[in-house]
Amino acid sequence: MNLPRYLVRRLFACLATFVGVSILIFGIARVIPGDPARIALGPTATDDQVREFRIQLGLDQPLPQQYAHYVSGLLHGDLGVSLYTNAPVARDLRAGFPATFELVLVATLFMVGIGIPLGVIAARHRDGAADNVIRLGALLGVVTPSFVWAVLLMLVFSDYLGWLPIDGRLSETVSPPPSVTGLYLVDSLLAGQPHVFLNALEHIILPATALSLASIGQTTRLTRANVAEAYASPYIEMARAYGISGRRIASRYALRPALIPTLTILGLDIAAKLGNAFLVETVFGWPGMAQYGVQAILHKDLNGIVGTVLVIAAFFLVINMIVDAAVTVLDPRIRLGAQGA
Repeated sequence: MNLPRYLVRRLFACLATFVGVSILIFGIARVIPGDPARIALGPTATDDQVREFRIQLGLDQPLPQQYAHYVSGLLHGDLGVSLYTNAPVARDLRAGFPATFELVLVATLFMVGIGIPLGVIAARHRDGAADNVIRLGALLGVVTPSFVWAVLLMLVFSDYLGWLPIDGRLSETVSPPPSVTGLYLVDSLLAGQPHVFLNALEHIILPATALSLASIGQTTRLTRANVAEAYASPYIEMARAYGISGRRIASRYALRPALIPTLTILGLDIAAKLGNAFLVETVFGWPGMAQYGVQAILHKDLNGIVGTVLVIAAFFLVINMIVDAAVTVLDPRIRLGAQGA
């Protein structure tokens, strides 16, 4: 099976998954305790006012009819109106998604740029001092929750040392760059504003580090195990016999096959960061989509809950498609195996 055909099959599978997620989260949002109409209008509203507002929201209709109406709007880009902000959910998500995506993107760069090299170093010096130190640090990163790292980083690098800010995306005295992508780091460079770039970088370092430390530990451990397994393969011994340098063996012959299982886990981890960012965003006052999703849950904002989950699900599926393409390029046996299935 060629690569385009394989990816088309994966695309249809992702679409089916997205439909299933939409049905599941729509049903859950409707059955969780609490009356959204009563919450939106407040305790002083009369029963007649609540009943009329429920009719306006369509909550008096059967659940399948509510879902069909929601899907009809979804196909036109309409995610409904938020009961929390009284604004279109699509607009709220467009406003918050770039901040969360930028946080996840920088955290991913930390995860890949630090975790994979540390894993390779640990595998090359297996059972040595460097390996033991790296494994201990990786284990500490994995077992410690992100919000704990967030508090520790704030105390050390902001309160004690005073090196980095801890609130928001930019300082109050710095104006945001002209919006092109919504990512301040990218937009500031496009606008030729290095001072804005440096300020945005200072603000994102601590939350991105807190979000990435557990993933760095997991990536280090996984890379170490896979690279160590590759080092035990006969072709590595043959490369050594031919006098190929250790650095070239590590980067070209050991790392590439080891990246295949690592990439699969990394894809899941990157996608999960979008949903896990809410704790870090709350601690650092980061104005992202994850924090919006938390407020939607607290206010039983049905459209806000469903819209947030659907965006996270779509992001998750897109990342998985990218990972599938990368893995099939690294190892064509995977798509060839699908042909015989």
